[in-house]
Amino acid sequence: MGLIWTIVIGFVAGLIARALMPGPNPMGFVLTAVLGIVGALVASFLGRALGWYGAGEGAGLIASVIGAILVLVVYGWVARKRGG
Repeated sequence: MGLIWTIVIGFVAGLIARALMPGPNPMGFVLTAVLGIVGALVASFLGRALGWYGAGEGAGLIASVIGAILVLVVYGWVARKRGG
């Protein structure tokens, strides 16, 4: 159930992170959701590694939004590097 909850929170976090990111966002809805889910998974993994969360616990909404913003920034940086 923890993984499903992380996916749901990540989906919402991706939407929030995209709304908070300045500038044009040329990616679609599905890619935004996927990057948000990846951000929530990254936040959960880092939180467990740092001892903030126990086994089976996922990141909360705020940590997931921060993780999603980081993933969106990295994705934007990589997309710009590939494009030119």
